Amino acid sequence: MTDAPPLKLLAQDAADLAVISAALQDAVAKIGDIRWDASARTLTLACNRFRWEGGSQKRGGERIRSALQLGDVSGVQARKLRRDAKNAVVELLSVTFEPAEAPGGAVLLTFAGGGDLKVSVDCLDVILADVSGPWSTPRRPGHAE
Repeated sequence: MTDAPPLKLLAQDAADLAVISAALQDAVAKIGDIRWDASARTLTLACNRFRWEGGSQKRGGERIRSALQLGDVSGVQARKLRRDAKNAVVELLSVTFEPAEAPGGAVLLTFAGGGDLKVSVDCLDVILADVSGPWSTPRRPGHAE
């Protein structure tokens, strides 16, 4: 395992969110680990993210349990994600921001297989934090060229 410190990142603009997106590329989660709390106006995603910053060039790498939380959420729309399939595993490809009337817009979480979540926000307020220690994984995510 590497000695890279746990991540604690805050995004308040699209450039910040691009950093979080890079850290979350290829994170895996269960549908049941995505929670929208309408009264608290938050959406939380608990996931196992691949530690790209770990620097391990071995065959595998490391994963770490992380939490992504979006604040000031006014609505959530899902496409090609079955909310009733709580144990279904999804792989996160990217997290992007689509601006609307400033400072609001939508955060788009894009998953492998064509599913996505469109999260309407009054402003961009996103936190990513590692919440466990890392563990070794034999599989390094790969992408078709």
